[in-house]
Amino acid sequence: MTKLLELHDVVKTFPQPGRAPRAVLAGASLELASGEAVAVVGPSGSGKSTLLNLAAGLDVPDSGTVIVDGRDVAGLDDDERTRLRRGTVGVVFQQFHLLPHLSVLENVLLPAWISGPSAAATDRARGLLDRVELDDRADDAVDRLSGGEQQRVALCRALLNRPRLLLADEPTGNLDAASGARVADQLFGLARDQGAGLLMVTHAASLADRCDAVATLVDGVLVTS
Repeated sequence: MTKLLELHDVVKTFPQPGRAPRAVLAGASLELASGEAVAVVGPSGSGKSTLLNLAAGLDVPDSGTVIVDGRDVAGLDDDERTRLRRGTVGVVFQQFHLLPHLSVLENVLLPAWISGPSAAATDRARGLLDRVELDDRADDAVDRLSGGEQQRVALCRALLNRPRLLLADEPTGNLDAASGARVADQLFGLARDQGAGLLMVTHAASLADRCDAVATLVDGVLVTS
């Protein structure tokens, strides 16, 4: 299988006023292939979100390498990392990050608006909404939707540009059990159907158990099982 994401001996530190910098990642390594799902678990503050930010090209490591779809993220400038994210990476956030003044369909179409909306993008957006059973809500304002419905809209938005790498940060963390289970089914199903690699940060054992591998962050190092 093609490697979509490679982390090799990644170190990331953050300054602390009056104290030595804190090493959140201290030599973390991980590989993710096309069609594979890997969960990252660990206590709050262990560096899981930092890991996702590096995988998304939103940040670069202090040392070590982060390779996304064959490209070393640290060797790219800001514009190149933006283009890499736009074409290769989709992100599902815990907090949804939908725009309340836009409709459901318009929120899904946001990634396509950078290059200009098209009939093809609209058709794909409507198709994704149909897959998550929200096609009848396309013209509604997103603030009229439940939390589970909003997360399904966010999932459609993340998948609009057919990313090869899907990153999910606690995708069911703000949902009740029933809504979370429904979102999880659609997340795994859509990622599988698209052949995307899925890297998920989660505290939910039920989600981690559905992945091909689980990597635990321990003292800044990933231990895979």
